[in-house]
Amino acid sequence: MDIYEKINELYDKRREVELGGGDERIEKQHEKGKLTARERIDLLVDKGSFVELNPFIEHRSRDFGLEHQKGPGDGVVTGYGKVNGRSVYLFSQDFTVFGGALGEMHANKIANVMDLAAKNGAPFIGLNDSGGARIQEGVVSLDGYGKIFYRNSIYSGVIPQISVIMGPCAGGAVYSPAITDFVFMVEKTSQMFITGPKVIETVTGEKISAEDLGGARVHNSISGNAHFRSDSEEEIIKSVRLLLSYLPQNSEEKPPMLTVAPEDDYRPNLTDVIPFDAIRPYDVRVIIDEVVDKDSFLEVHKDFARNIVVGLARIKGEVVGLVCNQPKVMAGGLDIDSSDKAARFIRFCDSFNIPLITFEDVTGFFPGVKQEHGGIIRHGAKILYAYSEATVPKLTVILRKAYGGAYVALNSKSIGADLVFAWPNAEIAVMGPQGAANIIFAKEIQNSENPEQTRAKKIEEYREKFANPYVAAGMGMVDDVIDPRETRIKIIQSLEMLRNKKESRPHKKHGNIPL
Repeated sequence: MDIYEKINELYDKRREVELGGGDERIEKQHEKGKLTARERIDLLVDKGSFVELNPFIEHRSRDFGLEHQKGPGDGVVTGYGKVNGRSVYLFSQDFTVFGGALGEMHANKIANVMDLAAKNGAPFIGLNDSGGARIQEGVVSLDGYGKIFYRNSIYSGVIPQISVIMGPCAGGAVYSPAITDFVFMVEKTSQMFITGPKVIETVTGEKISAEDLGGARVHNSISGNAHFRSDSEEEIIKSVRLLLSYLPQNSEEKPPMLTVAPEDDYRPNLTDVIPFDAIRPYDVRVIIDEVVDKDSFLEVHKDFARNIVVGLARIKGEVVGLVCNQPKVMAGGLDIDSSDKAARFIRFCDSFNIPLITFEDVTGFFPGVKQEHGGIIRHGAKILYAYSEATVPKLTVILRKAYGGAYVALNSKSIGADLVFAWPNAEIAVMGPQGAANIIFAKEIQNSENPEQTRAKKIEEYREKFANPYVAAGMGMVDDVIDPRETRIKIIQSLEMLRNKKESRPHKKHGNIPL
């Protein structure tokens, strides 16, 4: 046998690996509306940029008949490539080989490429499509999951980590995505759950479909375990590529800056957005669209805890993270879910050097027995903790209401905001004028000849004396009261001023956030 025969043998083996579970299983994958592991990679990375690692790895199990089964690549494709010209590392589970189930060598391949991603300071992406642990391999498959979870944890905040759920993801497999920064799901074909519908029915008697238990809609809108969803795999992969365009490669870099064409930053439409009446709703996204660069807002967790809006955008080409009360839902009040949503996003932005901008219009923390018993104290404290520990540039614009503890929690000067601006109609107070007047002047109102007229007078008196931005500005808690139409201009100036901000915290191993 000469060298050319050896080379031909090499290419034959590569073709065998690339075929995965074979044509029949690939066809079944397509019939389910799913792409193969390699087709997904081709869509994700720039054309011709993918380099595969460890393609010839196979399992070494000799139990339960596995010794007679070949598993090309052991059910997972790993490697590196480029997205928008920048390096990424990834794995893509191959459902056509052992149903994508994770065994010892499968896990080792993933762990190895995660280590490379961390060493080289580049994002790590997992394309998940797996039946879970490979039961035939026993406890070594669980050990394999542990290796992955460990790396998810220690590399958190070091490199961006993204999970894309493109099929079943059950049992221990779900914990890796849960640790990563962002989770993407596909309608109808993605599911995540600890225990499947059959087990739940056996144990509890409850009947539920896989989709209703752990589908894309459920995790994006109810549980909050996922951040993005799309109708097809092609769309979801486009969304991943878009998200990456906002992110730095690692925690030691800043996000990519774009050059934008000069434009007039004065925004006359902003005076028409917020109703002067303090209790009328409006959509905060209208304000976001007026302030950020055109079509640059990428909303995160769009369908979960809709009383707060978070996401990434660009202002004059610079990437920023936005945390905004949504008066359209629950009057913009903070509850358990919105507190968790905001705190996690704030900590992500701080990890990866993304300045934070808060648009505030908050009535307070949401009242009720369910919230109190559910731990609103602990969950609300997460926002306070996240803003306080963040050292990136932090700006707040008080649009209308800023009441009580929620005012403090939402990036006030007292917990470290670099600059706080207020619109001239802003009300900054311990509570709303109506509630305050009813408490402070209760006897006076009750004993007056015309209680309603007296109440209205006292409400206005409280508003003039306490609930206006000039009181807070006079005490230095607000840096400036600004014309709403100049909001974008003020933010641009502030971001430029804070571009080289450096701020340290006391040395410690790590803090103890109220989880």
